[in-house]
Amino acid sequence: MHKKAISAVVIMISLGGCSDLTSTQQRTMTGGLGGAAGGAVIGALAGNAGMGALIGAGAGAAGGYLYDRHKQSEQQAYNRGVQTGRSQAAR
Repeated sequence: MHKKAISAVVIMISLGGCSDLTSTQQRTMTGGLGGAAGGAVIGALAGNAGMGALIGAGAGAAGGYLYDRHKQSEQQAYNRGVQTGRSQAAR
């Protein structure tokens, strides 16, 4: 029980420092953490939780980064559409 309490405090402190991150940093980190957790579970089933967590963290971080790039591309396309609509309405 003592280890769980310490782990919870460490996680809360770690996540508290995330408030000043950019959306890219947040999405990359969230993907990495989620990937590490999933990889650790799969790795534990396969016999090596550490290796699974490492591989999962890398894959998750890459996925989070790519997702962020996709969302930024969507936002840019939306902004271009809004500008085009405004310029056509002004004519």
